[in-house]
Amino acid sequence: MSSIKISDGIVKDDVLVIGVSIKSGKGSLQIESGDLALDSKALVATLNDLGATGKADEVIRIPGTATRLLVFTGLGKSQSVFPDETLRRAAGAAARHLAGNSSATFALPATTPLAVKAVAEGAGLGNYLFDQFRGSTKSAQKSPLKHISIYSSLVHGAEAKALSHHAEIVTKYTHIVRDLINTPPSHLTPESFCAMISEAVKAAGGAAVGLKVSVMTHTQLKSKGYGGIIGVGQGSSNPPRLLNISYTPKGVKAEKKYAFVGKGITFDTGGLALKPALGMEAMKSDMSGAAAVCAATIALALLKAPTAIDAWAPLAENMVSDQATRPSDVITIYGGKTIEVLNPDAEGRLVLADALVKAQEDGDLDGIIDVATLTGAQVVALGTRTSAVMTNNEEFSSHFMDLTKISGEAFWPMPLPIELRASLDSPVADMANIGERMGGMLVAGLFLKEFIANELPWLHLDIAGPAYNEGEPHGYTPVGGTGVALRSLIEIGLAAKS
Repeated sequence: MSSIKISDGIVKDDVLVIGVSIKSGKGSLQIESGDLALDSKALVATLNDLGATGKADEVIRIPGTATRLLVFTGLGKSQSVFPDETLRRAAGAAARHLAGNSSATFALPATTPLAVKAVAEGAGLGNYLFDQFRGSTKSAQKSPLKHISIYSSLVHGAEAKALSHHAEIVTKYTHIVRDLINTPPSHLTPESFCAMISEAVKAAGGAAVGLKVSVMTHTQLKSKGYGGIIGVGQGSSNPPRLLNISYTPKGVKAEKKYAFVGKGITFDTGGLALKPALGMEAMKSDMSGAAAVCAATIALALLKAPTAIDAWAPLAENMVSDQATRPSDVITIYGGKTIEVLNPDAEGRLVLADALVKAQEDGDLDGIIDVATLTGAQVVALGTRTSAVMTNNEEFSSHFMDLTKISGEAFWPMPLPIELRASLDSPVADMANIGERMGGMLVAGLFLKEFIANELPWLHLDIAGPAYNEGEPHGYTPVGGTGVALRSLIEIGLAAKS
């Protein structure tokens, strides 16, 4: 885990990262080093000789004078104030290219404390390596930066420490989410997921920071009527689990209480609706929502958030066997609603239904948010970098969308058209688990809405595309697990402070 600090002292690191932008209308380059004064004219001349463009995701390295290495990271078009997310991505792109170095100072044009935080987060998020399962090639992997410095005269003292601490927590728990997603299903089962998260809670301080963990076994789930989780997991030799993490602020009354519910399919073959082989390897990422809600809850405890959180991770493997749920089977969700399982590959909504009902049992929530790699239709509608938001409460959704401007995560509001609800009707049960194919993402949202109390503000976040990057790395995003949704969940948990 790298350390992050914010300072305007003498640059001691032997690597210096600065921004470069494109002057609007002129096409010429401009050095963007924030509060750090540099010989811009000479640097621009060098960059021109190298054919630099200043475009986003471009990173160019040259030998330095006062430092061993100068690293230029593209910011795109010049602006008087760069968006925080532009800075976050530029810092992340540079950090990705600096593996093998020990430390670096990032001097980018951050003009507000939030912008400074964005640079710190980007540098930390881009500074990631997953090599746990390498053998003979492990020694060839370049280690990430150990020390990250953000050059800024804007924040000092306690504020600088608080921003650094926030960035370190966001970095650490995003990396934990990515590690869980990238862990092969041979090593990540419902049981081992619970063990890893329990260990992370213990390492964070456990009860001393307001955290508690409990796990329901498959025997308990079956006896208590969790038909969704049992129905999805019964085809696997690795039995399902329901993991709960609760966070209660220490020493003060919680200002709000939210429930987070994350889909935790540790591997999804599609069950008896078997998926095509091509691309199935990415189905180890079908537990991204569970990883995000668990890690966000631990992070909020360490950030001393004023909001109480009850996080639920329904965990199962959706496998093929003579015990697997068959198309047309009827299962009973926790609470009594019956579901005709027309498609065993629409399994995420079944485990979420159980957990959503359980999460509302206490009846004292201010809101509930579920996070899931739920539908391929999400990718068709919004692509691989923008997640969907569906809701029964526009005020709650607007509040969340405002907070995503701080987190930098891309979400887009989607409707829940009432006319699609009838397609979920079943001739033999209360509901079917699939309906109209067109608008499938919205139909899945309508299915989940059936398990939410009418008066309870609810958000459904479908992160199917953005959760796992199968393309090239970009900005602070690596190949594989991304950790999407964690930052926005952290922001909503902290929002009561403002």
